[in-house]
Amino acid sequence: MKDKELESNLKALANRRRLSILRFVKKSKEASVGDIASEIHLSLKSTSRHLSVLFSAGLLEREQRSLQVFYKLDPVIAEPIRRVVSTL
Repeated sequence: MKDKELESNLKALANRRRLSILRFVKKSKEASVGDIASEIHLSLKSTSRHLSVLFSAGLLEREQRSLQVFYKLDPVIAEPIRRVVSTL
Protein backbone atom coordinates (compact mmCIF):
# COMPACT_ATOMS: atom_id res chain seq x y z
CA MET A 1 0.00 0.00 0.00
CA LYS A 2 1.38 3.38 -0.99
CA ASP A 3 1.68 6.17 1.55
CA LYS A 4 -0.75 8.42 -0.32
CA GLU A 5 -3.42 5.69 -0.40
CA LEU A 6 -2.88 4.91 3.28
CA GLU A 7 -3.17 8.61 4.13
CA SER A 8 -6.43 8.88 2.19
CA ASN A 9 -7.85 5.82 3.95
CA LEU A 10 -6.83 7.03 7.39
CA LYS A 11 -8.29 10.50 6.77
CA ALA A 12 -11.56 8.87 5.71
CA LEU A 13 -11.58 6.86 8.94
CA ALA A 14 -10.76 9.88 11.13
CA ASN A 15 -14.38 10.91 11.62
CA ARG A 16 -16.93 9.50 14.08
CA ARG A 17 -19.81 9.71 11.60
CA ARG A 18 -17.87 7.78 8.96
CA LEU A 19 -16.89 5.18 11.55
CA SER A 20 -20.58 4.82 12.43
CA ILE A 21 -21.42 4.41 8.75
CA LEU A 22 -18.78 1.71 8.31
CA ARG A 23 -19.96 -0.09 11.45
CA PHE A 24 -23.58 -0.07 10.22
CA VAL A 25 -22.72 -1.13 6.66
CA LYS A 26 -20.47 -3.89 7.99
CA LYS A 27 -23.27 -5.17 10.24
CA SER A 28 -25.93 -4.86 7.53
CA LYS A 29 -23.74 -6.20 4.67
CA GLU A 30 -25.46 -3.60 2.44
CA ALA A 31 -27.53 -0.49 3.13
CA SER A 32 -29.25 2.32 1.27
CA VAL A 33 -28.37 5.97 1.84
CA GLY A 34 -31.73 6.48 3.56
CA ASP A 35 -31.19 3.55 5.93
CA ILE A 36 -27.69 4.78 6.77
CA ALA A 37 -28.90 8.36 7.38
CA SER A 38 -31.66 7.09 9.64
CA GLU A 39 -29.27 4.86 11.59
CA ILE A 40 -26.69 7.58 12.27
CA HIS A 41 -29.30 10.36 12.75
CA LEU A 42 -27.98 12.62 10.02
CA SER A 43 -29.54 14.35 7.01
CA LEU A 44 -29.45 12.62 3.63
CA LYS A 45 -27.22 15.39 2.26
CA SER A 46 -24.62 15.09 5.03
CA THR A 47 -24.75 11.30 4.92
CA SER A 48 -24.18 11.37 1.17
CA ARG A 49 -21.12 13.59 1.67
CA HIS A 50 -19.64 11.16 4.19
CA LEU A 51 -20.43 8.21 1.91
CA SER A 52 -18.69 9.98 -0.95
CA VAL A 53 -15.52 10.35 1.15
CA LEU A 54 -15.60 6.65 2.08
CA PHE A 55 -16.27 5.64 -1.53
CA SER A 56 -13.47 7.86 -2.87
CA ALA A 57 -11.06 6.34 -0.35
CA GLY A 58 -11.93 2.88 -1.68
CA LEU A 59 -13.59 1.68 1.52
CA LEU A 60 -17.10 1.26 0.11
CA GLU A 61 -18.66 0.07 -3.12
CA ARG A 62 -21.90 1.57 -4.37
CA GLU A 63 -24.64 0.37 -6.65
CA GLN A 64 -27.60 2.35 -7.93
CA ARG A 65 -30.90 0.50 -8.23
CA SER A 66 -33.67 2.60 -9.65
CA LEU A 67 -33.70 5.75 -7.48
CA GLN A 68 -31.82 4.29 -4.51
CA VAL A 69 -28.09 3.94 -3.98
CA PHE A 70 -26.81 1.03 -1.89
CA TYR A 71 -23.42 0.76 -0.22
CA LYS A 72 -21.37 -2.19 0.99
CA LEU A 73 -17.81 -2.67 2.17
CA ASP A 74 -15.29 -2.96 -0.64
CA PRO A 75 -13.99 -6.55 -0.52
CA VAL A 76 -10.46 -5.49 -1.50
CA ILE A 77 -9.62 -3.09 1.33
CA ALA A 78 -5.88 -3.01 2.02
CA GLU A 79 -4.74 -5.10 4.99
CA PRO A 80 -3.84 -2.29 7.44
CA ILE A 81 -7.25 -0.67 6.89
CA ARG A 82 -9.02 -4.05 6.97
CA ARG A 83 -7.68 -4.57 10.49
CA VAL A 84 -9.10 -1.22 11.60
CA VAL A 85 -12.49 -1.93 10.01
CA SER A 86 -12.60 -5.39 11.60
CA THR A 87 -12.53 -3.76 15.05
CA LEU A 88 -15.73 -1.81 14.39
